[in-house]
Amino acid sequence: MSDRFVYTSTLDPLARPLLEGLLHEYDSRYGSLFNPGGAAVELNRDPPEAFAPPRGAFVLLVRDGRAIGGGAFMRYDDETAEFKRIWTDAALRRQGLARRVLAALESLAWRQGYRRIYLTTGFRQPEAAGLYFDTGYTALFDPNEDLQARRSLPFEKLLVPRAEDLIAAE
Repeated sequence: MSDRFVYTSTLDPLARPLLEGLLHEYDSRYGSLFNPGGAAVELNRDPPEAFAPPRGAFVLLVRDGRAIGGGAFMRYDDETAEFKRIWTDAALRRQGLARRVLAALESLAWRQGYRRIYLTTGFRQPEAAGLYFDTGYTALFDPNEDLQARRSLPFEKLLVPRAEDLIAAE
């Protein structure tokens, strides 16, 4: 079993099952809470070009020819990338795949010149919030407040280069 990262587009047919899984997951957790059109409205809000270099990226973690995880980022401001669509196949959770996707996105964002990450997750995704806390993200909300009333949970992280980022920059 060999995993590899593929840097591609949201339009890549390889991404379709992953994005459909993400859509199903969001709809099952939130329904029309955020938008009467459901998760499809959010997933289609930003055009594919927003997640393309040099200002963005879309990454798939592929195993045996199948996307098992992925994520994206787009420009938020001159120094900040906004991470979106971080997801892993529901049948393969608890294997560290999301951490690997997150690390790949952070490394790529650094190499593209970003120094800060901004992202949000929903209040019905405690495993995502836990991942962000565990990987050094800072909550831009009070974790003791009523998260359901807040709905969207924003996080940030200041990036520092890893050894491989410095080597790649030479």
